[in-house]
Amino acid sequence: MQPDFDLLKSQLHGDLFTDNVQRVLYSTDASQYKELPMAVARPKNREDIQKIIAFARENGTSVIPRGGGTSLAGQVVGSGIVADLSKYMNKILELNTEEKYVVVEPGVVLAELNQTLEPHGLLFGPETSTANRCVIGGMLGNNSCGLHSLIYGSVREHILEVDAILSDGSEATFRQLTQEEFQHKLNGNPNQLEKAIYQNIFDILSNPGNQKEIREKFPDPKLTRRNMGYAIDSLLNSEIFTPGGEPFNFCKLLAGSEGTLAFSHRIKLNLLPLPPKHKGLVCAHFKTLEESLEGNLIALKHGPGAIELMDDIILQCTKENIEQRKNRFFVKGEPGALLMIEFACETEEELKAKAAALENDFRTAGLGYHYPLVTGAANIKKVWALRTAGLGLLANIPGDRKGVPGIEDTAVAPEYLPAYVADIKKVLKKLGLTSVYYAHIATGEIHFRPLINFKDPADVKLFDQLMNEVATLVKKHRGSMSGEHGDGRVRGKFIPYMLGEHNYGLLKSLKKAWDPENILNPGKITDTPSIIENLRVIPGKTTPEYDTVFDFSRYRGYFRSIEKCNGSGDCRKSEAIGGTMCPTFMATRDEDKTTRGRANILREFLYSNEKENPFDHREIYDILDLCISCKACKAECPSNVDMAKLKAEFLQHYYDIHGIPLRSKLVAYLPRLNRLAMPLRPLSNFMMRTTLLKKTIGIAPQRNLPSLSKITLKRRTGNGIPLPETPSKGKVYLFNDEFTNYNESDIGIKAILLLTKLGYEVKIPTHKESGRTFLSKGLVRTSQKIATENVQLLKDIVSEKTPLVGIEPSAILAFRDEYPELVDKGLQSEAEKLGQNALLFEEFISAEIEKGNITPEQFTSEEKQILLHGHCQQKAVASTDPTKKMLSLPKNYTVKEIPSGCCGMAGSFGYEKEHYELSIKIGEMVLFPAVREAEERVIICAPGTSCRHQIKDGTGKQAQHPVEVIYEAIK
Repeated sequence: MQPDFDLLKSQLHGDLFTDNVQRVLYSTDASQYKELPMAVARPKNREDIQKIIAFARENGTSVIPRGGGTSLAGQVVGSGIVADLSKYMNKILELNTEEKYVVVEPGVVLAELNQTLEPHGLLFGPETSTANRCVIGGMLGNNSCGLHSLIYGSVREHILEVDAILSDGSEATFRQLTQEEFQHKLNGNPNQLEKAIYQNIFDILSNPGNQKEIREKFPDPKLTRRNMGYAIDSLLNSEIFTPGGEPFNFCKLLAGSEGTLAFSHRIKLNLLPLPPKHKGLVCAHFKTLEESLEGNLIALKHGPGAIELMDDIILQCTKENIEQRKNRFFVKGEPGALLMIEFACETEEELKAKAAALENDFRTAGLGYHYPLVTGAANIKKVWALRTAGLGLLANIPGDRKGVPGIEDTAVAPEYLPAYVADIKKVLKKLGLTSVYYAHIATGEIHFRPLINFKDPADVKLFDQLMNEVATLVKKHRGSMSGEHGDGRVRGKFIPYMLGEHNYGLLKSLKKAWDPENILNPGKITDTPSIIENLRVIPGKTTPEYDTVFDFSRYRGYFRSIEKCNGSGDCRKSEAIGGTMCPTFMATRDEDKTTRGRANILREFLYSNEKENPFDHREIYDILDLCISCKACKAECPSNVDMAKLKAEFLQHYYDIHGIPLRSKLVAYLPRLNRLAMPLRPLSNFMMRTTLLKKTIGIAPQRNLPSLSKITLKRRTGNGIPLPETPSKGKVYLFNDEFTNYNESDIGIKAILLLTKLGYEVKIPTHKESGRTFLSKGLVRTSQKIATENVQLLKDIVSEKTPLVGIEPSAILAFRDEYPELVDKGLQSEAEKLGQNALLFEEFISAEIEKGNITPEQFTSEEKQILLHGHCQQKAVASTDPTKKMLSLPKNYTVKEIPSGCCGMAGSFGYEKEHYELSIKIGEMVLFPAVREAEERVIICAPGTSCRHQIKDGTGKQAQHPVEVIYEAIK
């Protein structure tokens, strides 16, 4: 009988969903597994968790605790009720700086916690590569380690207390116990389930035969990364069972238990002092991977805080990623592998001495060829960003073979790594596989990512064979199949082989004692299903192919462009972390408003489609409606999932079936409507201010629609543009975009006057509008026609010497971003060349400053402070650096960029009545407060026209275009 979820929903303070969309969203994590849950809950408090567990018990289903959903072994995939703690249970409850502890709810994001702790000189030590979106509850479940595990160890060493709900709904607190307190738990405990739990562990670990089996069969004790099964080997070392041992604490068992034993709702963490301030990375370049393995053993003798490996395949992938290309500044030549070796010292002299000593040892051993020392927080951050992007970057490899989780979490003691890697290579060669090698080499864990195609039944069998053969190698070196990513579905089946049947029986009895009815996350660690069941794809099923307007051939089609999303969840960063992706998630913390969520919906509905037209899905339309096409995912997502492009293509096909909504049509054709409205400008402007018009077309009444300029820029320059009075420094073609031409022609005039005063000849060539309004509303075929015409009109006159310069970022960047994939194949190379020479106004000025053609002496020496908000597409496709450089040109101008992400207006999005509140909420996260707090004398600057309107509507302050600011500054 179907459970009465309506009853449960009425009892919860939080949310409960049983619709197909939300269930699909939570059917996957960052692994290769997929299973549709019965329901999705978002509990708000301890009572909600108790009610969810009680409901599951009464209805014979299960509960799957979930945080950021970044698990790689399928830990949060299941058929029961997925309970997402990240939305509401994310508060820091207590901070004690004297005793160095913090109490948090399980949904607190690690990086946000450490931001809070940093001013107090403290941090939570274990730091995963997913720190900007993973949550403490998930880290507890996985016993996470991360970058600095060499010095900080794992979560297991830093959990002080856990308040949890047990499988019968009762409450328990787990913490360090004395021997007397432990005995009380056995003998005087009124909580019968808790009593049984303590009795079970006492019976297991006080048995000499069990002790012998555990000590002989569990991974090598000197291996710090050992996450296989339940950590009964760690509890065996407590003073209850080992004389002189450490105090007993069940938290050590909960760490790595993957939510299968108890549901935590309050976690107390040990804190550590921040490391010394003088940090540096020796980025040692090696000709081969084998050299780097030997280099690791040398580096370990110098007492580093971390050593991370990056192989040549991943380094090649970083060349293709917009964001990561900026982080390759230290790379010399084509290394076969890099070691990033971190030192933290009390003085700069000590840091340099350590780096020099290490380099000397490398040279003496004949290892490596380049050993740059990278210092400075900004540069170090770039290096680590390059390293931690590895997982997502692998999804960029075209085709169906992907670097899959499986053997990626194996770990052996570092001294065994050279022999172990040699063994792995032999197995891979025998099976005809290739792999990447990266990550935590210092502690014996290299992430191997063999390329597997789960769509091919033969590769599925190959994966199973690979896992079995590698398990034999890991056991040979007394390592662990799970170093930090956990057992989950992908490695749980190997526990009996790795630890022995006897020890596996102990783990099963432990699970039974804690969870007699198998309610908490079943099928993980014990009784796991086959590693080739419940895959995301159905082996042998044909990948959907579609005729598209955009050219998706680079990643072999529309569907494979969606599949680039591997679930790593980089799109779940909050505004506190920074960046732009995904603005609507930042404002709501809803999974369906992430790039990952949208990709999951697109993939699943298209893959499982049974309709005549696969694009005929209202569910996809509704999910994509809140994608504001900011383009941040194209740059910030390591897999470069371009959701704006995927959305535009989907909308075109959806409109082919259902027709174009009136408002979408009006927005798309706005440039052409403006042309018709110009002769009646006073009346047109009046009409756009009326509530009746706004109501009729679905515009928020609070909004002020952009007014038409008194005269268009095209008309103002109709008689030609005067030549510069000084000798010409070159010719510039100005792109008279549709927004500048009709709504802000004054900015266009200032841009022309500024360029001519600086000595440049300005021409406005014949061209069409940019097509941005059509793209934003999914009228891709019309955009294609516009792009084709513009490329044909401009390709023969625009060059590096005579660039096309644009004022509105969203318009000029269409040439660089969308046009090459919109135009016919025969015109693509011309479009790419045109795009390379289509520059933001600030990019052109910045380049001329570099050449010495524009100097500070041409500008005022007056003091000005400027607060800059960058445009989303500018941040994604280009950069705000040229804007800052241009605005800083006058000697006494200082520029500060607001870390604001998206403004929230996003073209027409913020004008639309149903989106107004969310639009304002996005603005209120960072941008509006920063603008309001600025002194009156500070100039607010924003290149985007919609950004300036959002700032005006949200704060009452008038923002200026950079052109206006620098125009006012010229002498």
